Amino acid sequence: MAATRPRASRKERIFSRREVEGLIAEGRTVFILDGKVLKVDPWLKYHPGGDKAIMHMVGRDAADEVNALHSAEALNKMRAYQIGSIEGPWTNFLPPIQGGSFRRIDKENETASDDIIQTQIADEWAAETQASRLEERDSSSEGSSGQPSPIFDPAETPIDSLRQRKTGHSRSRSSSATSLSTMALDEDSHQPKLTEAEKRTQKEIQDDLEKYPSLDPVTQAEIIQKYRLLHQRIRAEGLFDCRYSSYMIELCRYTFLFAMFLTTLRWGWWCTSGFFLGALWHQLVFTVHDAGHMGITHNFHVDSVIGYIIADYIGGLSLGWWKRNHNVHHIVTNSPEHDPDIEHMPFFAISHRFFDSLRSTYYERVMTYDAFAKFMLRYQHYLYYPILTFGRFNLYRLSWEYLILGQGPRKGPAWWHRWFEIAGQVFFWYWFGYGVLYKSIPTWSGRFAFIMISHMVTMPLHVQITLSHFAMSTADLGVGESFPQRMLRTTMDVDCPEWLDFFHGGLQFQAIHHLYPRMPRHNLRRAQKLVQEFCADVGIPYALYGFYDGNKEVIGRLGDVAKQARILAECQKHIAETGDFH
Repeated sequence: MAATRPRASRKERIFSRREVEGLIAEGRTVFILDGKVLKVDPWLKYHPGGDKAIMHMVGRDAADEVNALHSAEALNKMRAYQIGSIEGPWTNFLPPIQGGSFRRIDKENETASDDIIQTQIADEWAAETQASRLEERDSSSEGSSGQPSPIFDPAETPIDSLRQRKTGHSRSRSSSATSLSTMALDEDSHQPKLTEAEKRTQKEIQDDLEKYPSLDPVTQAEIIQKYRLLHQRIRAEGLFDCRYSSYMIELCRYTFLFAMFLTTLRWGWWCTSGFFLGALWHQLVFTVHDAGHMGITHNFHVDSVIGYIIADYIGGLSLGWWKRNHNVHHIVTNSPEHDPDIEHMPFFAISHRFFDSLRSTYYERVMTYDAFAKFMLRYQHYLYYPILTFGRFNLYRLSWEYLILGQGPRKGPAWWHRWFEIAGQVFFWYWFGYGVLYKSIPTWSGRFAFIMISHMVTMPLHVQITLSHFAMSTADLGVGESFPQRMLRTTMDVDCPEWLDFFHGGLQFQAIHHLYPRMPRHNLRRAQKLVQEFCADVGIPYALYGFYDGNKEVIGRLGDVAKQARILAECQKHIAETGDFH
């Protein structure tokens, strides 16, 4: 019993906000979960979903994100990393990976207590100022539910602070002309002038603040509370339970497509055979998606094996890579600097912010806005569908990079996944590359046609994935925005008749899926009405488009950014020729 007391007392320690900040400043991986302070440094290299997802939660109350993406068993294991608790509501820090800065506690000079007092005073002052401004807005603009936050008020926000939120660095410019223009001061306010790109960024933020509920803590806390009540209701109605009867129907579909692939291959109908194989890959990916979210058996190892067999052994793609990528996407959805699912430079850019050569925190490289990118982005709305027809080839590259570099966990419960996937890749290229392409198809022209058709048939899947996000907001509303509001602001659902659900795999309900990632996709349609009721209750717009209208929105967004790229190119050309920066 004596041996257990220190551990209990350690977990019962109450941490102040300043103490948590000090731990993060020392490089500790700390976040808040249900009022508990967790330090998960030892778990980073073992986490099956990769370390990047955890790093985006540092300094934050991660309850909704963690609960959405993890099983009860995983949540129970997290208790081992508790080092204490907090008292009262928590105000999120900006994580270091997103550009947040933290102060160390100087114990030698005994300034910690002074820092804590100063932080508390600053927090109280900020809260009182925010409350008074909210009251002023309420009285001056009655009926408006989405007023601009003082955090993003251009008259009061330092230019360097805005740039740090945009790029994660205090100063990051892509051209000397832009740097020179930002040094000018506004004659009236004596504040640094904003560039046209920064003005557009602020306008996007202001538009979202006016369209969506206020970011004040009371409003966001109410949204969180009602979101968690909805979670309980959904669980009570059994929507997290897998409908295995739906998989029996899908199994019949898979069997038919596989049989037609083999039959037409035997008949020498190479193009037709390639079509059926591509259609099979397209359909199987939906089951892989469920397995990756542990939505089939809800057992980590069983669902992992199901996913690896389908993704690697049958499809030649790495499920481990997808998990690492997809978990980050679910946490920082539509963030140009952080979400790998919208980082497609130099081929696509859905925000003018990519013109600043942003640094991707996921890929850990600068997405350079170079001459090739400038050319491609000017025509991206025309190239959208043609480029997506080759999307599967890029997935091969990303899968091999993940496995060869060993980017997944090498220890812990998923230590064996990499080797199981490598075996799957060898098996795939044996049956597909040797057995089908080399042995079954005698001519090079037939092999080329088979490869291209089988891969191009999967293009609608890539369209669907991008469709749900490309047309939605990429604005950063700050750490005060709740998880459910952020997901609904950055994700759209696609409307279609129920009989067509098989084509979309049920994943046309991406907004609902982002709220509840572990819900089996066959139940997403049943959850739609509940989510719509929630949105109406809290005042969050629910984005729902038909497939045609959704595509129109995406092409419109790509066209708008392409127009901005052309204008920027003309401005830079004018500056280069005349030397006029105004």
